[in-house]
This record gives sequence, C-alpha cells and structure tokens, in this order.
Amino acid sequence: MIIKLSPKFGAEPLTLIKRNDTLSINGETFDFTTIPEGAVLPESAINCEYIIGDITRSNGHLIICLMLPCGPDSTDAANFPEDIVNPRNGHIGLPE
Repeated sequence: MIIKLSPKFGAEPLTLIKRNDTLSINGETFDFTTIPEGAVLPESAINCEYIIGDITRSNGHLIICLMLPCGPDSTDAANFPEDIVNPRNGHIGLPE
C-alpha cells in the first residue's frame, strides 16, 4: 500500500488503521482487497471525504490519496508530506 497525503487547512483530525488491504479512516472501514492489478476504483464510488482521487493497484501496490488535515501550526512534515510506503498493519502515524 502506498498512501499519498494532500494537506488541507481546517479539516477534522484523521485517524488511520491498516489491516492488509483494508483501511479504517476515522472509524469507517474500507476494504480494497477486491481491486485487481491494473484496476481503478473511481473516487465517486467511495463515500469518504478524506479519499481524494481514484484508487488504483499498480505493481502489486494499492495506491490511495488521502486528505491530511493541517492547521496554522502544522509542521513542514504535514504541510509537505512524504508518501507512506508499505505501512505495517495497525495504527498509521501521520505528520502533525
């Protein structure tokens, strides 16, 4: 899994928990296990304000872009986040 983060000012906090190809976003679980290699799941098929853009699977990696809430005191790590590549199962730490 590759999680791309897109900062947005003033949004509610974000909590992520990963379990293989399942991602819980603020307590709501999304199962992406059925997305085959090369497929695209359109953003419009997912009812989640934090998911930005289509979800794809490429070279075995599920690729998803999420909105990262930021505030006026956010660090450079949050304002210019790096991709999260192959996170372990469990809680995913995000830049603040």
